[in-house]
Amino acid sequence: MLLNMFKKAKLQIYTPVQGRIVPLEEVPDPVFNQKMMGEGAAVIPAKGDICAPVAGTIIQIAPTKHAVGILAEDGTEILIHVGLETVALKGNGFNVVTGEGDKVSVGQSLIEVDWEYISAHAKSIITPIVITNSQQGNKQYAVTGEKEGIPGKTVIITASVK
Repeated sequence: MLLNMFKKAKLQIYTPVQGRIVPLEEVPDPVFNQKMMGEGAAVIPAKGDICAPVAGTIIQIAPTKHAVGILAEDGTEILIHVGLETVALKGNGFNVVTGEGDKVSVGQSLIEVDWEYISAHAKSIITPIVITNSQQGNKQYAVTGEKEGIPGKTVIITASVK
């Protein structure tokens, strides 16, 4: 029991979509690959919906439906940005199935995505998962060594208190 008091709190962030996990540095956009928005990782989707990577609250849904922000129960802010230059699609190819203020659980569907449409009309389907408040400095982040991710099953990032 006493040992548990000294363990560092950890947050496991799960892959939000099925696909190949890649380092954030491989995202072909400097806003993400230079970590201007924060630490994270990315997935090259194979199929499926965008799912909640953590238990938390939806704090933002882009009007163009291409991105969703989640506040994890420990205060970590996570942005899932579906594809690159997808804001130009004006919501086409996306169906949001949750709303701002909704409580979500790991693996819960957030956005249904028409990957064929996105592939044909956007710069890339690569999907960055970014911790937007990672610069606050009280946590450290470790990205998985796994190459393939399954929503609700594969941990993509572990956040722990320094």
